[in-house]
Amino acid sequence: MTEQLETHSGMQPVLFLPHGGGPCFFMDGAERWSRMEAYLSGVRRSLPRKPSAILVISGHWENTVPTVTSSPNPALIYDYYGFPEHTYRLKYPAPGAPQLAEDVCRLLQQAGIASASDAERGFDHGVFVPFLVAFPEADIPVVELSLQKDLDPVFHLKVGEALSELRSRNILIVATGMTYHNLRSFMTHDPRAAEASVQFDDWLTEVIEDTAVRRNSRLSNWETAPAARLCHPREEHLLPLMVAAGAAGDDRGVHDYRDVILGKTLSGYRFG
Repeated sequence: MTEQLETHSGMQPVLFLPHGGGPCFFMDGAERWSRMEAYLSGVRRSLPRKPSAILVISGHWENTVPTVTSSPNPALIYDYYGFPEHTYRLKYPAPGAPQLAEDVCRLLQQAGIASASDAERGFDHGVFVPFLVAFPEADIPVVELSLQKDLDPVFHLKVGEALSELRSRNILIVATGMTYHNLRSFMTHDPRAAEASVQFDDWLTEVIEDTAVRRNSRLSNWETAPAARLCHPREEHLLPLMVAAGAAGDDRGVHDYRDVILGKTLSGYRFG
């Protein structure tokens, strides 16, 4: 049976989705991730229509310049370690979109941003794990875009701005990461870490729901936020949100998911 999508007018939104921990939704004990799984499973129904393709920015790929996957049939990269054997047999056979990859490079070039394409690179788990829940049919072409290794927030906002016109072409832009990503503290029950996650998450939500000009200015200086470096000792899982905010244009963000997992507060956002 063909999925019935909710109908909305306008261009595709921009999403920031939490991708969970490793292959978390496909393991014993996944109950703690059940609310995140339910949130992800509702994503497709929330869209105005089925996207022609998805451009996804994951916190699990960095390169010297923003780089796009250009294979028509991307493989999977099982870039997690020490998990049950069956999690290395997960499949997500979504096609690639070589023409979209070309368009991404063209738009970045027009904005004065150097870029590259990679015909060998597959999808990392920051893509296929949440997409197995959000888009389980794997029937929408997907292109993945890397972060740039310098992790400059202003630069990544500009990357998003350069790509924003894709939304009007029925391209869904999805950023995946985590609003809290201190692995040393994540699995502990340290109340200081729990409080840090609340402080940073509250600040981030206030910023995302602000006007675009103030939002982007404050995101550029995210390190000044309460408990910023306690929550992100290294910011690769936060930087996809910068691309999403840049691509959102004047659209304000909406805080549409919040949960506490292992004592840490995690959020998801939608623009448009």
